[in-house]
Amino acid sequence: MTATLFITGATSGFGEACARRFAAAGWSLVLTGRREERLRALSEELSAHTEVHPLVVDVRDRSAMEAAIAGLPDAFATLRGLINNAGLALGTDPAPKCDLDDWDTMVDTNIKGLLYSTRLLLPRLIAHGRGAGIVNLGSVAGTWPYPGSHVYGATKAFVRQFSLNLRNDLVGTGVRVTDLEPGMCESEFSLVRFGGDQARYDATYAGAEPIQPGDIAETIFWILNQPAHININSLELMPVSQSWAGFAVDRSRKG
Repeated sequence: MTATLFITGATSGFGEACARRFAAAGWSLVLTGRREERLRALSEELSAHTEVHPLVVDVRDRSAMEAAIAGLPDAFATLRGLINNAGLALGTDPAPKCDLDDWDTMVDTNIKGLLYSTRLLLPRLIAHGRGAGIVNLGSVAGTWPYPGSHVYGATKAFVRQFSLNLRNDLVGTGVRVTDLEPGMCESEFSLVRFGGDQARYDATYAGAEPIQPGDIAETIFWILNQPAHININSLELMPVSQSWAGFAVDRSRKG
């Protein structure tokens, strides 16, 4: 039976890299994205190697997700894998200066979107059974705080705990769950976070040798191809150049 994989947010970054990596290995793919032109182009390219079914849909739109998944062809009745990749960070300002609309968008995408895709696809993953797996894209920000992370980091902490709890509920089904927590990665994700500021983007990664989307794709490929009796609960990875900062101390107040 051909392995089938569902990837959210497949039009750039980690999602696109995963689509290419798994297509090269012969997995059939269901790819979601909001940008129709990009999604169609990627799907047409990868169709030369494997079966690809594109879904132009926003993971935040519950009704649209329900309709899109319900309308999948019979060939996708079961899934061996789900990569919950769709997510974003908006801004790096401290909390008092943030826009509540940005906070809503991060919560709606990183939490609600992940919940919708997971719950709607669980029956198809359970139908596959032993060897199926879910990889949720978390972040080191879900464990390690830093200035400007506030809601983004909190959404990734949710992803971590949800992944662990989901494992409990799936005991006996054969379906595995992993929270993958990358550190500094160079992708369009950061350009979105910086509001399209290319100079800031370039300065962030200059000389750092950050993780690349292809590195994440290889890691996820490894996770989903582990023997069926092994579950990678969580995996944190950083570039060698990145480590943890010391505690901040405010010394501005006297007396």
